[in-house]
Amino acid sequence: MTSTPVAPAAPAPAPDPAAPARSRGHDLAGTGVLYRLALRRDRIALPVWVYIGTGMVASTAFSFRELYGDEAARRTFTAGIDGNGSLRALYGPVFDGSTIGGLTAWRMGVFGAVLAALMSTLLVVRHTRAEEEDGRLELVGAGAVGRRAPLTAALAAALTANAALAALVAAALIGAGQAAAGALAFALGLGATGLFFAALAAVTAQLAETARAANGLAGAAIGTAFVLRAVGDSGSGAGWVGWLSPLGWAEQVRAFGGDRWWVLLLPLAGAALLTALARALVARRDLGAGLLPQRPGPAAAAPALASAAALARRLQRGPLLGWTLAFAAAGAVFGGVAKGVVDLIGDNRQMADVLARLGGQRGVLDAYLSSIATMLGMTAAVYAVQAVLRMRAEEVSGRAEPVLAGAVSRLRWAAGHLLFPLLGTALPLAAAGLTAGLAEGLALGGGAGGGGTGGGAGGAVGRMLGATLVQLPAVWLTAAVALAAYGLLPRRAAAGWAGFGLFVLVSWLGPILRLPQAVLDLSPFSHLPHLPGGGLTAAPLFWITALTALTATAGLAALRRRDLG
Repeated sequence: MTSTPVAPAAPAPAPDPAAPARSRGHDLAGTGVLYRLALRRDRIALPVWVYIGTGMVASTAFSFRELYGDEAARRTFTAGIDGNGSLRALYGPVFDGSTIGGLTAWRMGVFGAVLAALMSTLLVVRHTRAEEEDGRLELVGAGAVGRRAPLTAALAAALTANAALAALVAAALIGAGQAAAGALAFALGLGATGLFFAALAAVTAQLAETARAANGLAGAAIGTAFVLRAVGDSGSGAGWVGWLSPLGWAEQVRAFGGDRWWVLLLPLAGAALLTALARALVARRDLGAGLLPQRPGPAAAAPALASAAALARRLQRGPLLGWTLAFAAAGAVFGGVAKGVVDLIGDNRQMADVLARLGGQRGVLDAYLSSIATMLGMTAAVYAVQAVLRMRAEEVSGRAEPVLAGAVSRLRWAAGHLLFPLLGTALPLAAAGLTAGLAEGLALGGGAGGGGTGGGAGGAVGRMLGATLVQLPAVWLTAAVALAAYGLLPRRAAAGWAGFGLFVLVSWLGPILRLPQAVLDLSPFSHLPHLPGGGLTAAPLFWITALTALTATAGLAALRRRDLG
């Protein structure tokens, strides 16, 4: 028997020195495609965020130009702010009270930075952790897509959004006749803050296992940053605390008041470090898992979860609780500033003479509280749209299909979710009215400057509860528009945000730009009674509620007839 000769084994290939470079390149494979996909998916939401931020800054600048057209009036206005701790804690110090740009930077620096932070965190979590939670990232990752590509694409989309916000804000201020250097410094401060919190959201997306938890961690960081900055600006001698806050960094750029460009390095360096940390963490965890340990749930569901409405309540209760606590805190802050508003007027004889013709200090305070109530109503509309679009998230994730496969109709399933944008919105608004009224009553000890309506804290609570709850019809109509978009155009459900953006922009910019009344009437917030101080008329509330019912009915009818998915 002859043996068959065996060929010698081939020598092992020499290691390729270019392999590490190819591996690094493979980690980012598909980033460009995912970046374009992220911008396409957010082609409605991102412009709304950017336009709202730009509109807030532009409307503030135009308002100051209308109210304080000469430098003497502006300096008189800002003379009492430095010693007013409550206003400093809310808005920060005034670094330049002689220009419209300086006043705009004081009024919108902090809140513009908060808006950029919220926009950036929601965007990054949506395109990272939310994609993993819904299972779409697993399908995408099965192709030629690198491990770090989704994270890099989300951060690139956030960079684009913040760059657009900064460019439009700078253009708006320059268009208003302000110095280009100050406008650019202010705009870059907002954009750099947005980039910092985008990178922070990239880290929380690696830590948490759900998008809701990741957004919660990022939101808690934004709230902490606001508190630290408020402590540093309150004039309590702890100014160094403000430097611990990224929101304080945006303020310390001192746009129009010295333009300290080097401060921009702080948020940019922080964003770079957090991005490096997120990139390191994404490679050290399993797809779909978070680095923070998860508490296991019970083996069997509680009897309270035996219905579709109970399941919707379980899914929606966390966000509702978070919004309620945030509204309660915001109401306490805005109500506490009431004394600062009164003191600022009392220290300014020229302003007091002008405002006396508008109803005295009580009239001015009512006007301030009415504007706060309107702002809270518009913010509650954000929660309402989110609560409505939660149905779309349940549908595309496949979780709605098993529920509807049983003895649950679509209308019954939808009704469980719609309780929150329709009735649940009353809870955060009532919490804000309660805390704002208590803070106002305690701060003023009764009527404003002796010219109030009396009643102490109890009377103030009643006035503010009425002012916040009267916003509900407009909030409901905003939610109904989102429901109609979800029912009629499920793949374009984000168009619900376009309706919200239209209402907000018309309400804010319309009066300043002196738009025709027909345009102003497009926003339901323009029809609401101006409480406190104004008269309560039932007719606009009735018609807005009726329009809400018609719009919601159209959305539900479309949902009942269309295919799911």
